[in-house]
Amino acid sequence: MIQRRTLLKSGAAAAALGAPGLSALAQQTVTLKFHTFMAPQSNVWINMHKAWMSKVEAESGGRIKFEAYPAMQLGGTPVQLYDQAKDGVVDIVWTLPGNTAGRFPRIEVFELPFMMSNAEATSKAYWEYVQTMAPDEFKDVQVIALHVHGPGVIHTTEKPVKTTGDMKGLKMRAPTRQVTKLMGILGATPVGMPLPGIPDALSKGTINGCVIPWEVVPSVKVQELTKYHAEFDPAGGALYTTTFVMAMNKAKYNSLPPDLKKVIDNNSGLATSAWLGKVQQAGDAAGRQAAVGHGNVIFTVGPAEAQEFRRKARPIEAEWVEDMNKRGFDGRKLLDTARALIEKNTKTTKS
Repeated sequence: MIQRRTLLKSGAAAAALGAPGLSALAQQTVTLKFHTFMAPQSNVWINMHKAWMSKVEAESGGRIKFEAYPAMQLGGTPVQLYDQAKDGVVDIVWTLPGNTAGRFPRIEVFELPFMMSNAEATSKAYWEYVQTMAPDEFKDVQVIALHVHGPGVIHTTEKPVKTTGDMKGLKMRAPTRQVTKLMGILGATPVGMPLPGIPDALSKGTINGCVIPWEVVPSVKVQELTKYHAEFDPAGGALYTTTFVMAMNKAKYNSLPPDLKKVIDNNSGLATSAWLGKVQQAGDAAGRQAAVGHGNVIFTVGPAEAQEFRRKARPIEAEWVEDMNKRGFDGRKLLDTARALIEKNTKTTKS
């Protein structure tokens, strides 16, 4: 009898303790591994990635924590980042869809020549476009944000670029399939490579130049490795931009308790995409100043001169539309929708 009472008391005590135990379990922290190729001193890593992680940690009350790995510190190559998130090798990545040429064809519309001038507005358009026109483009992951960088700039080592004719014969690094085509149609020899390969390729003469936005320049020492820069007057439009995706492993996202899912959701979507685009383009001023401080020569391609670049680049747009049609999409509708969304968001976004 004494043994039975003891067992009953023990059971009651366990039950009484059970609720706090379950509550404590619900309050456990979750650690997420964030992986990207960007350098730890870059604008993107410091002012975008780390800032985003800090905001999520704060809003979760410290229950979401991050292990942050820039510069491919967890291994692999930049080309493999998307699949690292898809396969659960890491939890969250930030990468270029264009690293895997042709895998995400519908979003390449934003990388076509002279599509944008404002990264915040175009990032909003990019998010809205994917939701409405390409909802399955990133079906293997939980998409957190979609954005673009500021206007692309031409950087060269020995020869300034002022006209399309100046591109002839240059070996130029390009980030994506569409920008690689652009370099070729302008007369250069395009060389595709991930961003981290630029410094070595410039120093060895493997390439004569590259196209990247101003804000990336200091992180890959382009102001030290080139002498000339050709930027485009905003009135004439940007030469190009590049698309980015911040993505989370689906299983990891689905495993989060509802309140932590809500924290991730609150830091995803249209507003987060717009913020990332805005912060990235805001870094252009410091990158440009790095080139000025190094004594480099900067040439601004005016709207009139830009027309020749536009004229030469026009076949790329037609080719993309045809490619989409062959893939079973309405290429013209995709292009017109992207343009309309960019125009709408540019009108409503403050400079």
